[in-house]
Order: sequence, then C-alpha cells, then structure tokens
Amino acid sequence: MTTMGSLIGLVNRIQQACTKLGDYGGSDNNNTFSSLWEALPSVAVLGGQSSGKSSVLESIVGRDFLPRGSGIVTRRPLVLQLHKIDDGEKEYAEFLHRPGRKITDYAIVRQEIQDETDRITGKTKQISPIPIHLSIYSPKVVNLTLIDLPGLTKVAVDGQPESTVQEIEDMVRSYVEKPNCIILAISPANQDIATSDAIKLSREVDPSGERTFGVLTKLDLMDKGTNALDVLEGRSYRLQHPWVGIVNRSQADINKNVDMIVARRKEVEYFETSPDYGHLASKMGSEYLAKLLSEHLEKVIKARIPSITSLINKSIEELESEMDHLGRPIAVDAGAQLYTILELCRKFERVFKEHLDGGRSGGDRIYNVFDNQLPAALRKLPIDKHLSLQNVKKVVSEADGYQPHLIAPEQGYRRLIEGTLSFFRGPAEASVDAVHFVLKELVRKSIGETEELRRFPTFQAELAAASNEALERFRDESKKTTIRLVDMESTYLTVDFFRKLPQEMERAGPAGNPAQPTKSAPPTNPSQPTKSAQPTDPSNRAGSNEDRYGDGHFRRIGSNVLSYIGMVSETLRITIPKAVVYCQVREAKQSLLNYFYTQIGKKEAKQLAELLDEDPTVMERRQQCFQRLELYKAARDEIDSVSWVR
Repeated sequence: MTTMGSLIGLVNRIQQACTKLGDYGGSDNNNTFSSLWEALPSVAVLGGQSSGKSSVLESIVGRDFLPRGSGIVTRRPLVLQLHKIDDGEKEYAEFLHRPGRKITDYAIVRQEIQDETDRITGKTKQISPIPIHLSIYSPKVVNLTLIDLPGLTKVAVDGQPESTVQEIEDMVRSYVEKPNCIILAISPANQDIATSDAIKLSREVDPSGERTFGVLTKLDLMDKGTNALDVLEGRSYRLQHPWVGIVNRSQADINKNVDMIVARRKEVEYFETSPDYGHLASKMGSEYLAKLLSEHLEKVIKARIPSITSLINKSIEELESEMDHLGRPIAVDAGAQLYTILELCRKFERVFKEHLDGGRSGGDRIYNVFDNQLPAALRKLPIDKHLSLQNVKKVVSEADGYQPHLIAPEQGYRRLIEGTLSFFRGPAEASVDAVHFVLKELVRKSIGETEELRRFPTFQAELAAASNEALERFRDESKKTTIRLVDMESTYLTVDFFRKLPQEMERAGPAGNPAQPTKSAPPTNPSQPTKSAQPTDPSNRAGSNEDRYGDGHFRRIGSNVLSYIGMVSETLRITIPKAVVYCQVREAKQSLLNYFYTQIGKKEAKQLAELLDEDPTVMERRQQCFQRLELYKAARDEIDSVSWVR
C-alpha cells in the first residue's frame, strides 16, 4: 500500500537528484533536456515581504531555523523537505550540498542557509534561481515538501539595482505558473486582501483557484472589533480549497526565543477561545495547514504518477538514442583504442568509396574532368600557330642545317611533331591536378559525413592529413605516368603513317600533273580523329621536285604533321584518363590509408589516446546525457517499486 511517506519521499529523492544535475524549477537552466523537476508536484510558498512567510514555515517545522532581518532575506529558493520519523529517533537536518553532515543545532542550520546564499549571490543582496535543499527529519513534522521563494517587493533596498524587483517577480512566477505547482499564497490579515501581492500573482497564474491554498497570517494583530471571516469563509475571495488562518509568534516571542512547540499550543488556544474563529478552530492553525498540504500533495502526486512515468520513459528513449549518436566512452587500454581507430578508418573509407562509386554525390566530377575539361584543354592548344607556314619553314630549314633536304625533310617532320606534342604535357598535368582536387574534396566531405568521427577532432585532422599525403603520392605517380604517355608518342613515331606517303602520292595522279595531288585541310580539333585528311608529299612524286622549296610544299608538310597530331591527340584523350584512374582513383580506393595503418600500428598507448581526444563539448554532452539517463532510470525503478491502492 502506498503511504504519504513513500510517494512524497519518492518525489523528494527525485527532486534532489534533479538539482544535482542542474534541473530545478524556476529557470530554464540553459538546458536542452526535458525538465523532470517541472513534472513533479511541489508546494511553492508565495508572499510579499513581511507577510509572515518565514513564521508559517517555522511553525510547520516546529523549529526556528530561517534567517531573519530587514529587506530581502530570502534570496535563493529554499526547497524544504520534511520527513516524519518515529518517536524516539534522533532529529536532525541535512543539506544537499553537504551530504552526510547531520546538523542538530538549528542555529547552525540558519547560518548555513545564509552562508550558502552568499556563496552563490555574494553579499551584495543579489538573487539567484539556484535552490538550496534542506531536509529535516523529525517526529514533529508531516511528510511534506515546500519551496520557500523570495518575498515579492515593490522597492529595491540595500543598494540593490531597480531590476531586482522585476527579477524576483520573474523568478517567483516561473515556479508558480507551472501546472504541477501547488501555490501556498500567504497574505497578512491586517492588510486589505485586495492589495495582497500573493493573491494578485496567484490569480494571474491560477485564475480558477484550483491550485491555490490561501493562508491568512497575523489574525491576532487586526484592529479590535474587526475580523477576517469574510476571507476565511471564502466570501471576499473564493478559492477551490479552504482558507487557513495562522497566528504567528509575536516579535516579543521571537526575541525571547519562545519554543516553537509552545507557540503551536498558543495558536491552538487562540482559535479555540476566539469568539470570531472558534467555530473554525478545527480547520485553523499551522499543524492543520501542514496536514492539509501533505494530504493534498500526496493526492496530486498519485494522480500525476502516470504522466511522470510517461515523461520518464520518453526521456529515457531520447537519451539512449542521443547516447548512441554521441558514441559510448572510449576504453583506456591500447588494444581497444587501436580497434576503435581502425573501425573509424573503415567507416570513413566506406563513405569515401560510396562517393567514388556513385552511392553518394561527388564521384561524377572525376568523369567531368575526362569528358569535358580534358577535351576542351586539347582543343585550346596552339597547334595551328605552331604549324603555320612561317613556323614550318623555320623548323624545317633549321633541321636541314647547311645542306637542304633532297627528298623528304625527315628531321623537320620529327622536330615539328616533337614540338607539337610537347603542348600535350599541359592538359595531361591539368587532368591529374583536377582529379587530385576532386579526391581531396571527397576526403573532406567523407570525414564530415562519417558521424562517428565527429566526436574526435584530433583524429579527424590526423586522418585528413594522412589521406591528403597519400593523394599527393598518387598525384606524383600519375603525373609521371601521363607525361610518359606524351613523351612516348614523341619518342617513337608511328612509322606506318609516314610509309603511306609515297603510296598516297602514286594514287594522287600521273607524273607531271601537279594539279592531282591530294591535299587535306587541317583538322579543326586535334583531339578528334582526322578521317578526311590523307598524308601527302608531292616531293616524293616524279616531276614535282620543282616546288620542293615552295610554299605549297611546306603547307603539305604542315598538313601531314597536323593529321598525325590529330591521331595522337585522340590516342592521348583516351589513355590519359586511363592512366589517371589507374594511378589516382584506383589507388585511392584500394590503398588510401595503407601507410597510415602502418604508422598507427607503431604508436604507443599514450599516442593512441591523444588521437581519440574528444571534442570537450561532446564529452560534456555525453556526461550530461549519462547522468540524466541514470537519474531517469533510477526514478523509473523507484516509481515501479512503489505500490499504491487504486
């Protein structure tokens, strides 16, 4: 069976755990997690300064334990958790910020509240939403949790900034506006209820009055001949719950340190003997108020248990999902760290290969280099200028030396071809560099898209450096290979092409008819095969030697060289991509991290740990998730362990 102690004690323990994690009512706590505190029913004590708040709380506890003084005394919320123990057990108080220290002297409790307040707010009378948790274990209390909030005020004092007034109201409002908060609105009876700060604010946040308990203090200080029956009987201001009247200790009793238990007896006598309030005596006084609040709090908690459980289960699912996203903590032994590093590398390589193979975008940019950039670069080569009539004459003449060629200027042909083919080095190297740039960009994207790497910025940098270093090696090898392809074309010419020259001339027409030789126009695109151009050289045909040194002769040489270059250009347009893919893309897919793996295997445990040095924000977030997950699981277990009567 459920008892008040079990349910209220359950909420008390969860509240304490929440506070340790920075989750407390009255503030957003700069926290992205759902607030469990806000789901827990609580009783917030609301009142203006000098309304008698402190006296009510001390009367409920039966101890004089709160700091007193002029101005704003309560500058931090005080979460007061009362635990009823058996008669004969030792009574003590304990602060959450000093666990294990059992205090039996309530003067020390009072001083500790003051010191802990100053520790957070300083001695400049500033306020703070961070609560102080105080648990009191006594046979003279009922199981109850109360939150003592700073008193509402209209004027800043003691050198406080004017903003303090609004800050206090905002803090108080942030507690009492929560739907799970029970409001204990305290108003002094010797003031008009219409001017009560507590009633004014509670009416704003709880217009129906179903969460508000009204408390009227200082009944004994009203002018003679007057009473507060209109308020206590609900005629002046009606609430869903009955009003409760309280008679506090007088200032003289406080000065004389009158025992709180004696003050309680005096309060009971006052109501029992009062001609105005005698008929209400059984429902008046601090003891009745404590019992009323305890029973109501237990009732509300019982009603809220299903929604609290639902919130906890939902939060556990969200936190476990985030923990999976953030990754589990890294093991400390070198073997496990090495395994983690290799596993991260494999996941990165898988993403990188998906980019190359089309599973992710980016690899198509390599094809664009071969299909568009390389042909465009070949078309822009200054071949026409190099094979102009003037340059052909110059190259052929220089090749002949002091003796002019007799039949065909072979050295001239070779020099023209070699000079033209040297232009192909540029597009070959540009293709290598373009693919290298794409591969580097894919490495960067792959690292960013490998979620498991995000928590290790140091390792990301190392992985990027190792990958780029490997790509540099692949690029160097690719450049050597593509340049070799160009050099091979200029080193050994395709002889069959030039052997056809005499044959073509024979088919061109009969001897002595110079009008018959076939002459082809230079191809406009050396990257495309020349089909219509036929190599011709009338200098090899009988009867045509008379124009061996004329312009027509040199134009034909240029035309023949251009035809040959067109054939070679088409070959290079096909073989350069093959070389680039073989030396760069293929190697990147197969052995991008091979050297890195070799170096990783040589590292010691300390170096491995440095590689897995996480981003501090990720570590902090994981720790927060872990702690909150433990809290929610413990809360769920505690709720499951409590049975109650339906």
